[in-house]
Amino acid sequence: MPRYLSSRQAAARPAPAPYSYAALSQAPLSHTIRLCIAAWLLSQSAIVLAAETDGTMVVVGTALKVDAPLVETPRPVSTVNREELDTRNVQQLDETFRYRAGVLSGHYGSDNNTDWFKVRGFDQSTYQDGLRIYREGFYQWLPETWGLERVDLFKGPSSILYGEAPPGGLINAISKRPTDEPQTELQLQIGNRDLRQTGLDTSGYLSEYGDVRYRLVGLYRERDGDLDHTENERYYFAPSLTWDISDATQLTLLASLQKDDGVPTNAFKLAYGTNDDTPFGKVDPQTNYSEPGYDKDERTQTSLGYEFRHQVNDTWALEQDFRYSQLDLDLISSYILYQSSAREGQRGLLYREGTIDSYTVDNRAIGKWYGERTENTLLLGVDYQNLSLSGKEADDYAFGDPIDLFDPQYGNYTALSDEQITRRDIDKEQIGLYVQDQLRIDDKWVLLAGVRYDQAETENVNQTTGSRERSDDDEISWSGGVMYLSDFGLNPYLSYTESFEPISATDDRGSLYEPREGRQWELGAKYQPAGWDGYLTAAVFELTEDNTLVTTGGFQVQEGERQSRGFELEMVGYLTDHLKLTSAYTYTDARLENDVRAPLIPRHQASSWLDYAFERGALEGLRLGAGARYVGESVDGDATVSDYLLFDAMVGYDFTRELSAQVNVSNLTDKEYVASCSYWCYYGESRSIIGSLTYHF
Repeated sequence: MPRYLSSRQAAARPAPAPYSYAALSQAPLSHTIRLCIAAWLLSQSAIVLAAETDGTMVVVGTALKVDAPLVETPRPVSTVNREELDTRNVQQLDETFRYRAGVLSGHYGSDNNTDWFKVRGFDQSTYQDGLRIYREGFYQWLPETWGLERVDLFKGPSSILYGEAPPGGLINAISKRPTDEPQTELQLQIGNRDLRQTGLDTSGYLSEYGDVRYRLVGLYRERDGDLDHTENERYYFAPSLTWDISDATQLTLLASLQKDDGVPTNAFKLAYGTNDDTPFGKVDPQTNYSEPGYDKDERTQTSLGYEFRHQVNDTWALEQDFRYSQLDLDLISSYILYQSSAREGQRGLLYREGTIDSYTVDNRAIGKWYGERTENTLLLGVDYQNLSLSGKEADDYAFGDPIDLFDPQYGNYTALSDEQITRRDIDKEQIGLYVQDQLRIDDKWVLLAGVRYDQAETENVNQTTGSRERSDDDEISWSGGVMYLSDFGLNPYLSYTESFEPISATDDRGSLYEPREGRQWELGAKYQPAGWDGYLTAAVFELTEDNTLVTTGGFQVQEGERQSRGFELEMVGYLTDHLKLTSAYTYTDARLENDVRAPLIPRHQASSWLDYAFERGALEGLRLGAGARYVGESVDGDATVSDYLLFDAMVGYDFTRELSAQVNVSNLTDKEYVASCSYWCYYGESRSIIGSLTYHF
């Protein structure tokens, strides 16, 4: 049955879940603490620059912050490398883990200005090169996948190494950086929805001896969105420089500039006409309820940072990562809010315009020493994060005249006025101290333990009303794990991890919520037999979040807990010298307070992808790939969202060692399906066809 809401009722409803932008409130750190941090950082830099040894550089690039084989680590970690990103032609970050266990993506449909993930039934945090990417409200930093070397996924609570974070997990995008040998790659792409893309990736020497190397990565892309009258244009440029100061010391500079300009793809639709039948039939998946002539999404993100590595001696290495980033946003996005009559709906409007400046630094000391029967790796770290947001915001819950749900007509609205706009400043700081130790005994046992202390403080000032809100959250997080290394490559493990996340929203009384706290138990096994290029992992987990938020009476209230229990199976490896299989299965039972099943999260997910390369005979140079993705049914209260099965395919041909062509198709059959519902419903992305021509030398 259709649900009708008055404008007053709609105003009481919280802002759309993907678009919630609440006031943050925290107090600044004391000047004493800041000065101590600064002094410590300077002293570490001085030590690094002064020390000279013949040691070898330690390169850290995993979500665990230390080098360690993933199959010998009692924590759930997956990775997708550059080869796989190219094979499947990953265009957005949320496409990366379609063929990995534990990850749900695309549940809000196709979106050209946000990456959406759910990991083990919960939200996740996103990092780039081991440093936090701030995503405050609608200020969403978007990593460009053409500029990435690989992407790591840490499943479950990750506060032990990264501080405040949702309990689902952590995604770490690793940027391309200078290569040891000169190389250049040029790529042209065309596709449906008027895709036009040009990419450049070149690396070489800046010195006679090759101790100073550069890399330039650039891209231009334009493409229409999956909804009518939506589009996006992107410019991307990322230079980097590596200087081998000595055999023991290395400095890498990383910078990026990315500019997006377009009309946002707002996939919000009502259950009426999508998941529910109507006398007027179904709503077309490409239907756009926004105002194409008024809506806009202009985003410019810039960053500058460095990575410093120094091997002090055979035992100790020092590492420091730093990044300054700035995000400028000018966003107007209208969306369907509620059904107002049998055929019409009322829209809402969201407006955000402002700038985020952030500084992030992570300092680590890594010690590794060996005993007669042991190998010990100790990680000591301190990190500091600072964010400043200055912007204007507005939300209109009665935007324009009602719109026809099945044949929308545009232009019946009044533009936002200055009186509706609120000016807001947000300052947020966090400092974290952490220790982690990994002990390996007799090449049979791996013991892992860690503890972290965080202080997170924020100050929020409403410049329009003069109101000021503050909060101060201190937290201690623990983690531990044990793994047995068998002689035949089967490694069972048990692990425990914790997380915490201060909540930026306020309740109906204007009071801040308590921080959400997460904890996870996991029992699993990792298998990699000798001589096999691949791995197999299996795990059962129980993930619980306290102080979770639920919607009651039109407002979000904090009560009880949210729990997710499940099983994961993941396999990546070569079945033959030329045939590679990537396969995954996930069972997730996510529940809210009172044992109510959580929306959006399916119980069952499964996927498989096969790659085959012909290296001899008449078909030499031909590459084939095909995959299937199954997502089981989900719920939204008493409503059920049907399951769906999608197919993807790839065909490529290497004309020479330098020149290759490739065609990728996702949603091969152009299946029309509802991806999920949570009050709103979201159609999944339609068929995407992309052809690539690549020249590498």
